[in-house]
Amino acid sequence: MSKPAAGNKAYITGFIITFIGAVLFSTKAIFVKLAFRHTSVDAVTLLALRMFFSVPFYIGVAFFYSSRESNVKFTTKQWLGVIFLGLIGYYLSSLFDFIGLQYISAGLERLILFLYPTFAILLNAVIFKKTINRVQQLALLLTYAGIAIAYFGEMKFDTANPDFYLGSFFVFLCALTFSIYLVGSGRLIPKVGATKFTAYTMTSASVGVLAHYFAAGSQAVHFSGTLLGYGVALAIIATVIPTFFISNGLKRIGSNNVAIVSSIGPVSTILQAYFILGEQLIMAQVIGTVLVIAGVLLTGWRNRDI
Repeated sequence: MSKPAAGNKAYITGFIITFIGAVLFSTKAIFVKLAFRHTSVDAVTLLALRMFFSVPFYIGVAFFYSSRESNVKFTTKQWLGVIFLGLIGYYLSSLFDFIGLQYISAGLERLILFLYPTFAILLNAVIFKKTINRVQQLALLLTYAGIAIAYFGEMKFDTANPDFYLGSFFVFLCALTFSIYLVGSGRLIPKVGATKFTAYTMTSASVGVLAHYFAAGSQAVHFSGTLLGYGVALAIIATVIPTFFISNGLKRIGSNNVAIVSSIGPVSTILQAYFILGEQLIMAQVIGTVLVIAGVLLTGWRNRDI
């Protein structure tokens, strides 16, 4: 197979993997809102359940890779990077997100959260002097025009909520911290490997979450079968599988393109929120959805300048 053909195949594979990972990630908000609706759980406890059921998979993968003869040990700098990104990108980011979801709709949460591709690309451009090519610029313009239209349309329905801006602020912090993870992982994954990187960062994030839970003191929560079911769904469907998919996508197509392809997330969440949660679907969301899909498809046709 020629190098161009191999490159095209790798890009298409990375695009598909990233797309699926983004859709699975988008189920997180749905599971969280359902858990808040059907149980008395608080944000910290629900997040702890998510990581409690997730961490055995990450520890298992980390142990498997560290026991292989071909395993290359992390340098001190890489260890610090992995731990830092795990705590910033999944502990703090998830905590901010879960808190925000207590106050705003799942559709609005996903729209605000997907400011992170802008932050990631700007960080890459400013810190690492990474050029934003014209196709990426056009894709960003389409996706964020769509997100902005949908966001301001939904604001008209949610401003009566006294905690609207508080919830929006926490999700904004989530987007900011996750963009740091995305950029940092794009630098570390080529050096340490996607699967190994994910296993260790998520293990460190899980330790941070569980330490927070126990330090905060036990909550008066009834751990019913329903709550545990949501915890398992959050762990497997919305965490374990998509984190490995997104990391693999980062390795194949780069952080800028992953950031843009992942913009399908708001579309997926809005549709799920409409059909599963009964949230209102307005014309602004429909228009925004069309623009986001156009931007994602445009990104999928690009296989250079990764």
